[in-house]
Amino acid sequence: MASEPSERVEVLLRRLTPQVLAAVVRRYGHFDTAEDAVQEALLAAATQWPDAGVPDNPQAWLITVASRRLTDLLRAEQARRKREDTVAGWVLPQDWMTPPADRAPADGDDTLVLLFLCCHPSLPPQSQIALTLRAVGGLTTAEVARAFLVSESAMARRISRAKTTIKESGLPFAPPAPGERADRVAAVLHVLYLIFTEGYAATGGPRLHRVELSSEAIRLTRMVFRLRPGESEVAGLLALMLLTDARRLARTAPDQSLIPMAEQDRALWNADLIAEGVELITAALPRGPVGPYQLQAAIAALHDEAPDNESTDWAQIVLLYERLLALADNPVVALNHAVAVAMSRGPREGLELLGKLEADGRLARDHRLYAVRAHLLEMIGDHESARAAFEFAAALTTSVPQQRYLRGRAR
Repeated sequence: MASEPSERVEVLLRRLTPQVLAAVVRRYGHFDTAEDAVQEALLAAATQWPDAGVPDNPQAWLITVASRRLTDLLRAEQARRKREDTVAGWVLPQDWMTPPADRAPADGDDTLVLLFLCCHPSLPPQSQIALTLRAVGGLTTAEVARAFLVSESAMARRISRAKTTIKESGLPFAPPAPGERADRVAAVLHVLYLIFTEGYAATGGPRLHRVELSSEAIRLTRMVFRLRPGESEVAGLLALMLLTDARRLARTAPDQSLIPMAEQDRALWNADLIAEGVELITAALPRGPVGPYQLQAAIAALHDEAPDNESTDWAQIVLLYERLLALADNPVVALNHAVAVAMSRGPREGLELLGKLEADGRLARDHRLYAVRAHLLEMIGDHESARAAFEFAAALTTSVPQQRYLRGRAR
């Protein structure tokens, strides 16, 4: 063993968390109790490793400690409930103290199964996200609570309910049946997409970005991509995240005020992330079938590869948004399509499309609809109407940077 700084230990533990939890759940079941046991093993490691050094096989160390703790927890539960007839079902194998690494578990596959479990359709979307961040991402309950802008106690209750739902459903720790696989993969990707989106453009609070969320979404999506490199939509989602996150540093001024894409200093865009994202989407598109994440990534690539806003291939972006709309009736996609039409064919055509969208109740209280209207009204010279639309949009958002930007445009 060699001693390690606590920061490096923290990074290592976060990376190992899903592998350890997946291995324990696969072998012994009891998702909720296994999660508690793994957290205690992680706490022990975080306390001991910085001084004593990291074990030669840290994953095996964690699984062994978690297994021991799981035994204690299950036996305590047995005694409390006095269910002697179930003792045999809870006793661990005789070799439970043998370092699990000797058994060569398929930890990569286990991690994906854990993601499937956390993103099960029996859970509401917010619970899927919270459980994924907690169990797979390795975030503490306090960290997840901060991401959702709720109290730690409220988040603890939400996560507990999610684990109880999984326990009561009797779901096995196993890959989904072939007929369910596509839907379950789609659920995993949707959860990761939601985590990234909230991190890149926070819906509320004082910050435009929550880097801890967007970075965690990228890390988890990279993990899924390593496990399923041949699935085009997985590659598409990873490419979309990288191409979008590449612009992050240019989105805010030193005072944290928002800078729209048209006014951003593109020299601040991350060229390495753009190159990786373009390579991913270029390889994924020919494989087919083409899904929504690949189409969004292709749009992001067109933005990122343009030397300036005026050089953007808006006509191609319009076509890509039309393909997206053909896949699903999504009002936000329709809104982005209207923006692309305005940039390609003129603001009046964009405003005409917005008029149709205003009848869609799904966007009735979405500040983005009125912010787009304000920009297009400004483009045609109707400054008084644009000012009113900017003010109305600012009143609808709970994001402080968005409010400042919109009110600044109104002024």
